[in-house]
Amino acid sequence: MTDTALPTRRHDIDALRALAFALLILYHWAMLYVGGEDWGWHLKSLHTTEAIQLPMLLVNRWRMDLIFLISGLSVHFLMRDTSIGRFVRLRTWRLLLPLVFGMLVAVPIQPYAQGVANGLVAPGFWSFLARYYSGSSWPPGAFDGWEHGFTWNHLWYLAYLWTYSLVFAALLPLLRRLPNPLANLRGKALLILPALPLVLFTVTLQPHFEDTGDLVHDWFRHSIYFTVFLYGWWLGTNAGVWAELVRLRRVALSCALGLFSIYVVLLFTLPDDGGTWGPVAARTLRSFYIWWMLCAILGFARAYLNRPFRWLPWANEAVYPWYVLHQTMIIACAMVLLPMHLGAVVEPALVLIGTVAGCAVGFAVIRRTPILRPLFGMKWKPRGASIPAATKSAPAVA
Repeated sequence: MTDTALPTRRHDIDALRALAFALLILYHWAMLYVGGEDWGWHLKSLHTTEAIQLPMLLVNRWRMDLIFLISGLSVHFLMRDTSIGRFVRLRTWRLLLPLVFGMLVAVPIQPYAQGVANGLVAPGFWSFLARYYSGSSWPPGAFDGWEHGFTWNHLWYLAYLWTYSLVFAALLPLLRRLPNPLANLRGKALLILPALPLVLFTVTLQPHFEDTGDLVHDWFRHSIYFTVFLYGWWLGTNAGVWAELVRLRRVALSCALGLFSIYVVLLFTLPDDGGTWGPVAARTLRSFYIWWMLCAILGFARAYLNRPFRWLPWANEAVYPWYVLHQTMIIACAMVLLPMHLGAVVEPALVLIGTVAGCAVGFAVIRRTPILRPLFGMKWKPRGASIPAATKSAPAVA
């Protein structure tokens, strides 16, 4: 694969990664409060509202696609000076270790809170934890993942990314021999052609595979997320494609928002059976909306975020620990605050403040504790070593 080189330092990718994960934290916080039968979550406040469904839906359709695309971009940078074998070792260390640690330490309060709220788990966290670690069976529907006896909840991304990394490593000798399918796309071709595989997978696979987070059987999400992961790798530092994304950013955003309006109308007006063509039309529009939003986001990021912001070095290190901690912090804060009935303004504000404060304090401890750093996906630093002022662009985290 040929690549027209750009400078290896990509502040826009660094910033976009941090902003994408910040959006993920806000999205999960909002899941406490969005109303509607299709918006179930581990816990729900008494102060839910359907008024925020529309902005949640606008973000929902592309938020994880963006994160997996950024992950592919990260791989592009990493593979410039890393062998396949070392790449696999690094990804296993940086992804599986935090996944296992997170499932054992960070996540358990989430199924506990959900099980207690559902009335299927007895109150008492330490008793729950002893049963959880013993691999006991749970009442059906006690919490997400009850049938396995444990759950990775929001850390599913780590398992999926590790799997995609292994598949990518196996395919890399072949991929390097193939032409870059994005390198010469310009104008309408760049806005249309990469969306077609997304359309194909969504139309053919989504009706047959529920969005359950089951790694083994999640073939619809695999098809979409691995495709955008490869798009990120192909985008890499190709100057021509990035220049075209900058040029098309406003067109892509306008088209995406217009398409989203049509998509929402279809989504809320189609009958439940939808006929034959209704669901196909909605899924086609959804796929183009996702790709056009990704093009717009990448273009605007390249145009306005490619500068050494003072907060970037801190954010680059904070992304992974905050990701591991954030949902546990949201649910822990909600467990304390929801029973207080503080109202529809004070309660959400305090949950968000508590989550941010908890993640900030946790990260401050993690980054200065050598044994904790690799458990949260950070590079190992011997005790007494200085904390770096900056990190490499596109590290192996995302």
